[in-house]
Amino acid sequence: MTDLIALSAAEAAVQIARGHLSAEDYTRACLDRIAALEPKVHAFTHLDSDYALEQARALDEHQVRGHVTGPLHGVPVAIKDVFDTFDFPTECGSPLMKGRRLARDAAAVARLRAAGAVILGKTVTTEFAYFHPGATRNPHDPSRTPGGSSSGSAAAVAAQMVPLAIGTQTNGSVIRPAAFCGVIGVKPSHGLNSRHGCLLLSRTLDHVGVFARSLADAALILGILAGFDANDPDSRPGAPPDFEDAVEAEPKPRRLAFVRTQVWDKADLEARRAVEDLARRVGAETVDLDDSFAKAWVDHRVVMAADMARQFGEIVSSGRESDSSEQLRELLAEGAATPALRYLAAQDNRMRYRAGLGRILADYDAILTPATPGVAPKGEATGNPAFNSLWSLTGLPSLTLPLLKGEDGMPLGVQLVCAPGDDARLMRVARWLSAEVGAGL
Repeated sequence: MTDLIALSAAEAAVQIARGHLSAEDYTRACLDRIAALEPKVHAFTHLDSDYALEQARALDEHQVRGHVTGPLHGVPVAIKDVFDTFDFPTECGSPLMKGRRLARDAAAVARLRAAGAVILGKTVTTEFAYFHPGATRNPHDPSRTPGGSSSGSAAAVAAQMVPLAIGTQTNGSVIRPAAFCGVIGVKPSHGLNSRHGCLLLSRTLDHVGVFARSLADAALILGILAGFDANDPDSRPGAPPDFEDAVEAEPKPRRLAFVRTQVWDKADLEARRAVEDLARRVGAETVDLDDSFAKAWVDHRVVMAADMARQFGEIVSSGRESDSSEQLRELLAEGAATPALRYLAAQDNRMRYRAGLGRILADYDAILTPATPGVAPKGEATGNPAFNSLWSLTGLPSLTLPLLKGEDGMPLGVQLVCAPGDDARLMRVARWLSAEVGAGL
């Protein structure tokens, strides 16, 4: 089992395609790993081992009969419990959605099934993908948070329960838990991955992202998810990026802008020193954002609060008070009280920030910045997303790499950000940076 769970998704897919490994054996190894660690990690909210093995056996039979197989044939993938799935409940981390079932898959899940993935189960999310935590703990230290809101997805990949998982980000819900759990997390450009059939918090801010332990695996799943979907109003026609080519190409020197942003003081001293040292080592040039960006974090909250009030206000108000957290109710009340002119101003500002960042990125391959204020904090709180908000607000592609260590040897993520639509470049820069520091990701 140990040898099998150590395989990357790309390695497992090749072994299965060549007939050297069965989908059933690989899935069973993942399930055995889950059985051993789930009592401590609590990554899954819905898991059916018999059903997972049934899927795997059907995929093996499909291959034996000589049928065409997809790029993820026989590879288990975990799904954040905000994506609709016809075979599992979709409860979005809230008692108000308990037992909710739909007779369809979200677009992302459908693409994974079509690629031959075993849909292993649904992972824990915070309440309505906001801040109130679920049961998941950090695999490196159960006394610490795994981050949120895609807590179960990040933890499951970090604990080698599954090689791949998907999640969502409205503020920092992919990058933050990936950084805290020490895995790769990728939030692509806004609209690149379809959100159809996924819990809607904010059309402006929502992204579908991925978790993996290698850049090759991240490229593999991103290549499956990316592409036009007429059911997502922000999806655009056109060929998706060639992610696999981007990570397989020979690394070339890259020019990075080291951007602290206006929330630099929220990072702890250890994290600041570690990222500054890395920036010096790779020759990144320091670029400071001017005062025109100062209100970006407030604008992000304005948009998020108002959009979430629109989406969930009625659902939450119609339920019992005990069925929702005080934190969520306060945000929805704040959003409901937001004047229309303030909301529209925040949307206008969003485009101005995006243009300003575009001018910086015209001179650099990518921005280098912290992924989080520090290592995963102890306790229940899911951590501060301050170092993710600007990139979610502007829809720029970003990823985190587990390149550094902090307190008690805990993972400390490094974030890269590229211009909108430069998702392939983002992967190439990540490949170069990983090679430059000898990480071998």
